[in-house]
Amino acid sequence: MASALIGAVVNPVRTQGLATSPAINSTKELVKLKGPGLFISAEITKQGGISDLSFVILDIDGKNVVNISIAALFNQGLTTHNSYGVSVFRSGAGLETVTIGWPVPLTFYKQLSLKVTVKEAGVVQLLGNVITAS
Repeated sequence: MASALIGAVVNPVRTQGLATSPAINSTKELVKLKGPGLFISAEITKQGGISDLSFVILDIDGKNVVNISIAALFNQGLTTHNSYGVSVFRSGAGLETVTIGWPVPLTFYKQLSLKVTVKEAGVVQLLGNVITAS
């Protein structure tokens, strides 16, 4: 069924991935999707860790779109929604959540991958959600 709104997202889908107790210097692929599709947004929540040196990585069709540490996001002041499309928030419970999204969807033809590389001790859990559309 086509949308009656021009430019509206049709058939959105959420895909979730979880990694518990990731080792230091490991990379965990939380979500891997085959195309074609539209990337709408993503969120990654990290529980634990002592330095925020965990890197959020978004690759689309083999091209790197985002690769930044949680510490760098805080240091750069990307703590509110912004035109760069990536922001970080810290909850009162000590969770860090990174959000990724732009005003327009990004098309992927072959593959979309959302990963986190952990470079810090004490990370208990990583949770990733990606919203896509067909």
